[in-house]
Amino acid sequence: MKRTIVVTALLLAHIFVHAQQTTAVGTSKVWGKVDGVTIEGLVQGPSAAVADLQIACVFEYTEGDIFNAPPALPAALNGMVHLDEATNGLITEIRKSGQFAGHALETILITPPAGKIKAKKLLLIGLGDRNQFSPELMTKVGSVAMREALSLNVASLSFASDLKDAGIDSPTALVAENVTKGMLQAYKVAEYLKGKHYATFKPLGKVILLAGPAFFTVAGQGIQDAIQSFQ
Repeated sequence: MKRTIVVTALLLAHIFVHAQQTTAVGTSKVWGKVDGVTIEGLVQGPSAAVADLQIACVFEYTEGDIFNAPPALPAALNGMVHLDEATNGLITEIRKSGQFAGHALETILITPPAGKIKAKKLLLIGLGDRNQFSPELMTKVGSVAMREALSLNVASLSFASDLKDAGIDSPTALVAENVTKGMLQAYKVAEYLKGKHYATFKPLGKVILLAGPAFFTVAGQGIQDAIQSFQ
């Protein structure tokens, strides 16, 4: 009897701690502001985030990569699976066929029919070979994301790294920090060129960085560290 009570208590404690570590879908928080750009965190999938431009990242294709759970996240929590479903399997189709190989920093811009996803446009950025992934790559990915957004003259962008969705056990805080740093560095360069009259672009009002329910808080720590480094 005592053993049963102890096991039950431990189970309840585990459930309680897990609940504390997750954040409700739809939760958002402004982590800071740099050069007029608001940096916001949001617990949401890339198909449901509202922005002018949604950016999502994918590795070079391997059979069933985003669907094989584990190591990929379960379908209910897998934003890339939802994004693929929202586009009627288009993302898997162009990856599997080789029309978009997903090489590191390769990009493709998609304009989904109205109502398919919440964003007006979708940009995929390649992450290359999953077996060669390094968090340092995400600084370059952040830079590419910002430059593409500025070239499209959008007022807001939403970004999903989708590493956990793909089954990569990446350091969440460092990835979020590197993405944010890459974006802000690229924005500062663009502002410098604009000040010299060698660039024109619409000022970006908001960057939304997406995170899953279990990763929102730790991602926020990395984002705040990145913002602090520019202040």
